[in-house]
Amino acid sequence: MEAGQVKIYDANPEILKLLSGTNLKVSIMVQNHEIIDISSSQTSADQWVQNNVLAYYPETMIRFILVGNEILSYSSPQDQQIWHNLVPAMHKIKNSLITQNIHNIKVGTPLAMDIFQTSFPPSSGEFRSDISNLVMLPLLNFLNQTKSFFFIDVYPYFAWSTNSINISLDFALFKATQNYIDPTSGLVYTNLLDQMLDSVIFAVEKLGYSNIPIAISETGWPNNGDIEQVGANIYNAATYNRNLIKKMTTKPALGTPARPGLVIPTFIFSLFDENQKPGPGIERHWGLFHSDGISIYEIDLTGKRELSDYKPLPAPQNNQPYKGKVWCVAARGADVMSLSTALTYACSQGNETCDALVPGKECYEPLSVFWHASFAFSSYWAQFRSIGATCHFNGLAQQTTRNPSRGSCNFPSVTL
Repeated sequence: MEAGQVKIYDANPEILKLLSGTNLKVSIMVQNHEIIDISSSQTSADQWVQNNVLAYYPETMIRFILVGNEILSYSSPQDQQIWHNLVPAMHKIKNSLITQNIHNIKVGTPLAMDIFQTSFPPSSGEFRSDISNLVMLPLLNFLNQTKSFFFIDVYPYFAWSTNSINISLDFALFKATQNYIDPTSGLVYTNLLDQMLDSVIFAVEKLGYSNIPIAISETGWPNNGDIEQVGANIYNAATYNRNLIKKMTTKPALGTPARPGLVIPTFIFSLFDENQKPGPGIERHWGLFHSDGISIYEIDLTGKRELSDYKPLPAPQNNQPYKGKVWCVAARGADVMSLSTALTYACSQGNETCDALVPGKECYEPLSVFWHASFAFSSYWAQFRSIGATCHFNGLAQQTTRNPSRGSCNFPSVTL
């Protein structure tokens, strides 16, 4: 695949040792819980750099230190305390690097698109009022002084899937035949990613900074997901990432309509599917490879391969929202002991979740862990989905559109 850069979400010693002597440029991360300590003490910052940079540099080509991960997306009182400490921590990490005479490592922080008060049309891009003066102005000043990048996690998938009636899928996949013209700036957009990136550029300029380069710290498209997660499939994932690579590797650089010619360092999320990750199905399916290392679809990260040279992809089956009933049942091949534990958990949540499984009740028979777990999973999911419950159970459950009910036993369902 010939990747040029790799980003990890900590400073894992084993990974950093393995990257030693390679030509890969490496991005490492100060984790959110470390920010306050580093912010309050130059000694702590020096120690972090000693342990996580000097121990591997320069044999491992560390080029970015990202301080925190999307910390402005969290707003509890504890999280807001970290907001105040973000830029001071970045200053201390940079001071430590300068003391060590290291000048080729940039310091930044990746932010999500929820930092915006408004982001459409792009010319209206404006940061949230609660962070604009408090965090964004000091951050932009730091990035400007140190000639670093504004790192943004940008996912056209989410923008499209939450508004698929008004946004064309082809526009999100770089395949649009119709353009969008920003009514204020007059700039012409051929894809959704450029729109999202330019909303960043306009928001930054409104705070007085016009020359800070941007970098994409995360982007990608899910290759699979739950039934209700429209457009999450291999065809769209491969199409998005292949076209993204073509755009970002074109020479001279294309940039965006607001910044033509701008080189935009870009990290695709993610290298591997994360099969143990909790939450909705798409959380486990952003990878270029399965968790066992087998590729999910062909991709050339250099951008040299012509799109016409790839083998045909499986046709997408879920580009329109599914309408109908969905059940949550035990996954085929699930471990019986683990199912039994999950069954106990689901039935312990109350709300009459498993009343129908009591001896003599309509769903008691057949007496098998698989049957009982399937009913319990479906009942639990139907009752608690509105408050965040998922059909996952650590990989023991799966969604189905086939009604598993038998006889007088009716499985609860979710209607999409």
